[in-house]
Amino acid sequence: MDFKKFVTVVENFPKDGIRFKDITTLMENGEAYKKAIDEMVNYAKERNVDVIVGPEARGFVVGCPISYAMGVGFVPVRKAGKLPREVIGVDYGLEYGKDSLNIHKDSIKPGQKVLITDDLLATGGTIEATIKMVEKLGGEVVGIAFLIELSYLSGREKLVDYDVFSLMTY
Repeated sequence: MDFKKFVTVVENFPKDGIRFKDITTLMENGEAYKKAIDEMVNYAKERNVDVIVGPEARGFVVGCPISYAMGVGFVPVRKAGKLPREVIGVDYGLEYGKDSLNIHKDSIKPGQKVLITDDLLATGGTIEATIKMVEKLGGEVVGIAFLIELSYLSGREKLVDYDVFSLMTY
């Protein structure tokens, strides 16, 4: 299936010069969304994944259905102050400043095989921060799966030590 047919490119959003890749139109099409998730599930099954990890919020719309289909747990990665139990966190750089991500300290067990999922690989900062937390807790990142990769932003360069799967590349 040509998944790009189901992604709407919005010109000049969120600011001039940006060509935003809107996955909501893919998600609105049940058949396309299911096939996209099924392909990512196949990737995860090949890696004998124990748990899925996804950063908020769009990592949830990719990771949760994969988790459900495989019968494995899903671990959310959230912005600071959003998780109720003890957390570890990582600060990471954004284009105009810094942000922080957190994960529950007891959510990943040492030796667990982890698949990290998100909707989009751009510069790689969010995923790099997520990897650091998973590995600090003793998890083994066996794969990273995206719906879309923006290859011109070179995010994959931050992930050279990991197996990366992208359903679509722009």
